[in-house]
Amino acid sequence: MRRHARLSRSLAAGSAAVVLGITLTACGSGSGSSGDSGSGEIHVLVYGDATNKVEKQIVDTFNKTSKVKAVLDTIPGADYQQKLQTIINTKQAPDVFFNWGGGSIKPFVDAGLLMPLDDMIAKDPGLKANFLSSVFDTAVVDGKAYGVPMRGTQPVLLFSNTKVLADAGVSAPKTFDELLAAVQTLKGKGVTPIALGGGDQWPTLMWFEYLYDRVAGPDLFKKALGGDKAAWASEDSKKALGMLKQLIDAGAFGTNFDSVKFTDGGSPALLARGKAAFELMGSWEYSTQQDASPDFTKTSLGYGSFPTVTGGKGDPKNVVGNTNNFYSVLKKTKHPEAVAEFLKLQYSDEFVQGQLAIGNLPTTSNTPKFLSSAANPAYSTFQFDLVKAAPSFQLSWDQAYPPAAITPIHQAVQQFFNGQIDENGFIKAMQALPNS
Repeated sequence: MRRHARLSRSLAAGSAAVVLGITLTACGSGSGSSGDSGSGEIHVLVYGDATNKVEKQIVDTFNKTSKVKAVLDTIPGADYQQKLQTIINTKQAPDVFFNWGGGSIKPFVDAGLLMPLDDMIAKDPGLKANFLSSVFDTAVVDGKAYGVPMRGTQPVLLFSNTKVLADAGVSAPKTFDELLAAVQTLKGKGVTPIALGGGDQWPTLMWFEYLYDRVAGPDLFKKALGGDKAAWASEDSKKALGMLKQLIDAGAFGTNFDSVKFTDGGSPALLARGKAAFELMGSWEYSTQQDASPDFTKTSLGYGSFPTVTGGKGDPKNVVGNTNNFYSVLKKTKHPEAVAEFLKLQYSDEFVQGQLAIGNLPTTSNTPKFLSSAANPAYSTFQFDLVKAAPSFQLSWDQAYPPAAITPIHQAVQQFFNGQIDENGFIKAMQALPNS
């Protein structure tokens, strides 16, 4: 379920970017939001999937005490981003809508469509203080808050088959050098060291995100995202690319990773069946394996942090991935006070318990007291502690950049891994990315 939320944005973004250029041109029209259909309603638009169970529950709770009623609208996952782009500046626009923060909302901010939430936060500091700051900040654009976290966090972890590692006499690597050594040992045992769904492209991107962070720290990517093209040509950038090439040339990912996908279960199956020892993947790997290979998940699925880089500038506690999903508010909503009351429920005990019950991990300050009720308390606790301790939680590059950059990023990542372009080619591709 959660992996589909991660993927749909990438799948829809190409066509959505085209729609965006059309629908935002009339942003000064002043047409009413969906509140026009009922003066006592706010419409809440969400990505349609199994998580809607909790969202319906929270809407019902809100409606028990509010004179302004919330109406939950859903759009099937694969169509969500494109449909949102189409209606965002029409009379059918929602008052509140689900998004991924970062680049997914920046075009709306630039077009003047979203309401800064600073005034709401001034009246209720809990709208910010009750969430982990590393997560909340993902929806801060140009110094203003435009989103309140909802659903759960999805950090990228290094998963492993503990039986394969034990049989090979390999320990979970704590450093990049230990990872390289493990690659050689595992190859000698006839095991593909690292499963990679290269056919999807975005799983490959995770390796760039972590190595860039470990080598350079989060500032390099922040500068690049802000338009500093020189950041991509820096010595730290070249060092990170060189380390990636070391892994590729060492055979860490085998030879046919471009024909393997995560989305069809290919790369998780390699890990579960002992054909591979590691897989770098978002936290949804656990639920994926639990669905497909419950016995393996119970007995042999390991997980941990990404290895450190000796001499690197990045804090070993930094994480990358999908910080959370967010609710943002349309500036032209007729009921901002009701919206503020609705947003408060996103840090309520009821919300946290509901999300944990379906396998999501909320990033609220009250989450720890309910972790024992999670589907897997140890796994949820590990993730929460990891995110809480992280000095930086870097949003996935293909979500931090605006939608028009997604395809070029994925292409550059794939071409570098399969040898079609070298370090200089990758740097040029990243320097050519649109920043808005």
